[in-house]
Amino acid sequence: MAGEASAEAARKSAQAAQESAADADKGAEADFPVHGDEQAAAFFDLDNTVMQGASIFHFGRGLYKRKFFETRDLARFAWQQAWFRLAGSEDPEHMQDARDSALSIVKGHRVSELRSIGEEIYDEYMAERIWPGTRALAQAHLDAGQRVWLVTAAPVEIAQVIARRLGLTGALGTVAESIGGVYTGKLVGEPLHGPAKAEAVRALAIAESLDLSRCAAYSDSHNDIPMLSLVGHPYAINPDSKLRKHARNLEWRLRDYRTGRKAAKVGIPAAAGVGAVAGGTAAAIALHRRRR
Repeated sequence: MAGEASAEAARKSAQAAQESAADADKGAEADFPVHGDEQAAAFFDLDNTVMQGASIFHFGRGLYKRKFFETRDLARFAWQQAWFRLAGSEDPEHMQDARDSALSIVKGHRVSELRSIGEEIYDEYMAERIWPGTRALAQAHLDAGQRVWLVTAAPVEIAQVIARRLGLTGALGTVAESIGGVYTGKLVGEPLHGPAKAEAVRALAIAESLDLSRCAAYSDSHNDIPMLSLVGHPYAINPDSKLRKHARNLEWRLRDYRTGRKAAKVGIPAAAGVGAVAGGTAAAIALHRRRR
């Protein structure tokens, strides 16, 4: 029985390697990203695409270290992070609970304070968790003279810190309400998640005169299929099972940088509700106005 089990494991391993090679070769694109294409840009999801795990958890660890909340809250953050790491996908209830917790934690604090702390937390907990493979993909777009944005459900303040540290153009994220520079504990619109991401990208593309058919988008989650479907060059990065299946059916490019996963050796390429939609549009327009 043990011999049969070993043989079966070896067979599956060989099959996985073949599938990985097929994923790498599928839909090969020459000379992409295109150098000097001012109407092309790239949009990257953050959690588990650019960064290992959930950025809101890493941010929570930093706030806990600074006595922003109690041990029981950190335990809840840790459980949500453990789920994210093991399942490789987002649980809507966990993500909503994390956002609610974060809003209650920052309520009454100044925006400038959180931004300053965010810089410190990036160095402490986030920098070492950036996927090198995805970082190389983003850099390829930058080297080609293209603009690169993070598009994430994480708080926009966190997203902006990460984008700036990685040398990216900017970030779209969930916007927390502030009055007089102080957080109220409420959101402006809805979280930038699912269809809202697609609407945010569409609004930003209009504002920046981008041609989405010449743009690229990268994500790990099937929740981002609306965003991936908008662009001419969609990529599934560290994909969950639903996105992997969808990507294979549509012959999208796949990249998997997780240790032990079957596509780990694949490198960089050659050379919905109304409230969510409104939130995504508002996030994109707000960023465009700030950049002007």
